[in-house]
Amino acid sequence: MFRSMCVTAALGAALGLAANANAEGMDGVPPAKQALVQRVLAKMGLDAVGLQMLQTPVADMLRQSRVVVQSRVPADKQDATMKDITAEATAFIEQEAPALRTSTHAIVQSSVAPLLARKFSEEELKQLADILESPVLAKFETVVPDMKRAVGENVAKANAAQIQPKMTALQNRVGLKLRAAAGQ
Repeated sequence: MFRSMCVTAALGAALGLAANANAEGMDGVPPAKQALVQRVLAKMGLDAVGLQMLQTPVADMLRQSRVVVQSRVPADKQDATMKDITAEATAFIEQEAPALRTSTHAIVQSSVAPLLARKFSEEELKQLADILESPVLAKFETVVPDMKRAVGENVAKANAAQIQPKMTALQNRVGLKLRAAAGQ
């Protein structure tokens, strides 16, 4: 409840600040440059930052809840309990998301847009927009997960013999500490 009140208060403050900052915003910036700034912003995905910031602690809470439910709730009540908790979390996200999206968009427009307009010339913004809209960049971005997976798999193969015994030992030490703390 406290976290919800803090998020709501922060959203209200951010909306107020964004409205004030937006008034100064991009005054004096030629419309052509403003349009280029908007092209760049459209490809950056900054409007999703606020929602991601909200979703991360909610997802963490759900993971922690699942651990507690699995260890402390009778087996016959676990599914229903997690379903109820997940529904609460989903309702919270759905309730807070619209205001958060509005706030995030206003903040992007009032802080990032003027920064881009100030730091980049029209020609640079055009080049940047062209790069961000490039089919080659889009194709490259689809390959990034495969590249990361390949690196991860090869790192795991190259280091498993050295790391795995140490990981097992760590897990055993942690298990002993948890059992000792639980009085078992």
